[in-house]
Amino acid sequence: MPALCRDCLSETPAARRCPACGSPRLLDHPELFDLTIAHMDCDAFYASVEKRDNPELEGKPLIIGGGRRGVVATACYIARIRGVRSAMPMFQALKLCPEAVIIKPRMEAYVEASRAIRAMMEELTPALQPLSLDEAFLDMTGTTRLHGHPPAVMLARLVRRMKRELGLTGSIGLSHNKFLAKLASDLDKPHGFSVIGKAETVDFLRERPVGLIWGVGASTQRALERAGIRTFADLLRWEKIDLIARFGGMGERLWHLARGQDHRRVSAHEPIKSISNETTFHDDTSDPEILDGHLWRMAEKVADRAKAKGLAGRIVTLKLKRGDFRLLTRRISLHDPTQLADRIYRSARALFDQLEDPGPYRLLGCGISDLSAGDGADLVGDLLDPEAVQRSRAERATDLIRARFGSDAIRKGRALR
Repeated sequence: MPALCRDCLSETPAARRCPACGSPRLLDHPELFDLTIAHMDCDAFYASVEKRDNPELEGKPLIIGGGRRGVVATACYIARIRGVRSAMPMFQALKLCPEAVIIKPRMEAYVEASRAIRAMMEELTPALQPLSLDEAFLDMTGTTRLHGHPPAVMLARLVRRMKRELGLTGSIGLSHNKFLAKLASDLDKPHGFSVIGKAETVDFLRERPVGLIWGVGASTQRALERAGIRTFADLLRWEKIDLIARFGGMGERLWHLARGQDHRRVSAHEPIKSISNETTFHDDTSDPEILDGHLWRMAEKVADRAKAKGLAGRIVTLKLKRGDFRLLTRRISLHDPTQLADRIYRSARALFDQLEDPGPYRLLGCGISDLSAGDGADLVGDLLDPEAVQRSRAERATDLIRARFGSDAIRKGRALR
């Protein structure tokens, strides 16, 4: 059976220790040097950057997040052992790990580290699909002739280089499609390297919970459980037509994934599906003026991002989370796509005015989806709102002033609430 030493990168037959360097960190698998689709996931990325930059944090539980009223962005593995998880409310995380050190995110540092890692990955293959700052898919098909080594060796070299040059670690999942590669990267964290081959796919999945499927959240999982589906083995007992009848488009996807089938390509140009912004308040609030001010500022940020990317959205979404963590989401479809803060704000505000729930709220957000090219946006006037065209022209003029003199050169009064 072929094996790879993850320390000296020797390609060797399977053994207890590497014949070249004596390391026990040997990775062996029958398909090790044949598989080409990989997922690289940095280990507790934000927390790892903070510990790298501040050695005094080494050995301490660390949480990255927005204060006591916010949520956990990420946590180091010491804090995770205590039960702290990403997106957990901060007060809950502190109950589980009261001695944790809390640091606000330093996005500029994380972006800088991410760019360095991405540059390393781009040296391996042009077929690179970043999912976030700290993870990406890589299609290494056809790169063996280029590098003189199979993908597994080059991926092990990548994480070794990340550790030596950047002081950061990552975990690799290697398989024959994206679904399984992502599953594999979670099997041996941190600093792991796991392989799922074609021959073992169905047996590997059979007894595992369907909650492992990317996109199957709590509500979908409850719906599956009501149908008696808890594991991949349960899914295998269903005919495709029955899954589709019960779960729609998701049913067909589940049928294929139950068999380890995923035909999605690794795409460097995955389209953006939505643009949004949200904030968690320091104190729960029902104050309409405070909420209105935040809503306008969010609409501006969403519009700025849409304009910068040359996109517009036909669906406007309002998101609120109550003090008891109950989530409220409302959407409205526009007659034509928009990238204007004024239209985004007015649409979201109309959704808010229709709510019968008085709050108080701990989180507010808004966004746009069903995206299309921005050059076809906001071309149709509103007969019921004759001043809409004038406001649109004013916003475009404001954009020019802010582009020349800075984002704070001109602001609406409601943004100061």
